[in-house]
Amino acid sequence: MTDPVAVEYAIRQLHARYADALWRKDPDSFAALFARDAEWKVAGMHMRGREEIRTTFARFMQHTGRTLMTFRSPIVDLVDGVPTARTYVTEHNRFADGQSADTIGIYYERFVQEDGAWRFHFRHWNLYYIGPPDLTARFYDVREYGPPPGFPGPDDPTTVRTDFLFTDAAGTASAMP
Repeated sequence: MTDPVAVEYAIRQLHARYADALWRKDPDSFAALFARDAEWKVAGMHMRGREEIRTTFARFMQHTGRTLMTFRSPIVDLVDGVPTARTYVTEHNRFADGQSADTIGIYYERFVQEDGAWRFHFRHWNLYYIGPPDLTARFYDVREYGPPPGFPGPDDPTTVRTDFLFTDAAGTASAMP
């Protein structure tokens, strides 16, 4: 599909379904949004394949009370015929331990049609901020990729949180999202 309006609509619907699956903490619906051979890079991890993404998402949800993710308008480009996007994202988070924090970041994405549906083929998350909504916490120093369609390379790392810890039921703190 090369109609830019149709491509952007498909990407916005995919983002909306992603936010819905995240809010509902539904690993099956979440994983179904990714292609079978998808890659998801987030928090220093690089997952490959729908099942690994599903398993990791389910583990993330153990630390999450609720997350309301809001996607901004994707900046869509066709690069060698492949739809790509740079999408700014904010989140309002309430974690299982009662802590809360807002995040600001960017998803760099590639998309593919598979089995009649648009799916994520590659996602790279750069976290710029996590902390109170008044933005008083420090911002991370994150590599920039220039104007769109600038995109991270396959070996470029994602942001790893170093200053926001989760506390589990036993009172043990960890940086694991």
